[in-house]
Amino acid sequence: MNDIPVDVVALADARVAARAAKDWGQSDSLRDEIAALGYIVADGPDGYRLTPKPPFYVAPTIRDFPTGIGASAECVLTVLIDGWPQDVLTCINALVMHLPSGVRILGVDLGDVDGAGRALHELATAHPDHVVEVHVAQTLQQAGWGPTVTAVFESCVSPLVGVMDMSTVLDGDALTPILAEFEDATVVTSGWRGVDVDLADNWRGFVDATPGEVDAMLGYLMVVRREAGLASPPNPKAKFYRNADMEWSLAMRAAGGRITMPSSALPLHQDRHHGYHDSDPEHRDRESRKTYDRLLQRFRGTPTILRPRA
Repeated sequence: MNDIPVDVVALADARVAARAAKDWGQSDSLRDEIAALGYIVADGPDGYRLTPKPPFYVAPTIRDFPTGIGASAECVLTVLIDGWPQDVLTCINALVMHLPSGVRILGVDLGDVDGAGRALHELATAHPDHVVEVHVAQTLQQAGWGPTVTAVFESCVSPLVGVMDMSTVLDGDALTPILAEFEDATVVTSGWRGVDVDLADNWRGFVDATPGEVDAMLGYLMVVRREAGLASPPNPKAKFYRNADMEWSLAMRAAGGRITMPSSALPLHQDRHHGYHDSDPEHRDRESRKTYDRLLQRFRGTPTILRPRA
C-alpha cells in the first residue's frame, strides 16, 4: 500500500483498533472518513485492503443489498462475480444477446477482484434496461456462497430468481425452456445440469441426470421460485458453492418441491470454471467436505425426498 496516502492508512489502522475493541460505531465512522478521502476499505482474514473508490456505490457487506430488485421482471438472473473481468464481459454480453422478455440480469460484484466490478459497471452503463449492478466490499470467500445467495433472494421481488456461474455462456435462448418448467406449480427449481443421488453408493456421490424430474440442480445455471428459496434457503454455513447447490436442492425437495430439467438440449456451453479450478484449493476442499458431510447427516437415508424411481 505504498501508493496509499499516509493519512488514509492511519485511519485504516485506527479502524482496526476500533474493531478489536468492538467499537462498531467508531469503526463505521472511520470507514466513512476513509471513503470521503476516496478509498474503500475491505476486511479479510489477513487484514484490511485499501483500494481507490470506484465510480459506483459499494455496499460494506451483503447485509446492505438494495431492496426491490426486479419489481417488474418475471425473473432476475443473478451472476455472482468474484474476479476474472473478461469472464464477466463474456458471460453477461451473451446473456444480453439472448435475453428473453421479462428477465433482468443482476450482477453481484464481490470485492471488485482484479477490476471485475469495473467490468460489471461498464456493462450496466451500456445496458441499463437489462443489467442491474450491485457492488459489495466483501469477496465471495469472505461473505460465503450461502449467505450471498440468501441476500439476493431477500433483495429481489420477482417471482423467479436465478443463480449462475460466470463460466456458463449462452449460445442462444437457453432461458425460455427453463422458465417454461415453472408453468407446473409444483416445480420449485429448474436449470441446466440436473443430478441424481447415487443410491447404489449409499449417497456418497451424485450422477448426471436425464431430462425430467431430478434430485438436485447444479448452480451453473439454476432458477428457483423466490418463495421456495426463501422458505428453504441455502445453508448459511455454506461458504463455497461446491455441494452447497445440491444441499440447497435437497432442502427444497424435503419441503415438498419438485426439481426438473428441460427435455430439450439448451444452447449454452461452459468455459473454464475459474471458481473451482483457480480458487484457493485448501478453502475449496475444506468447505466442500464440510457441506457434503452436512448433506449426508441431514438427508441420507430419506429416499422419499428424491425423485420417484422405477
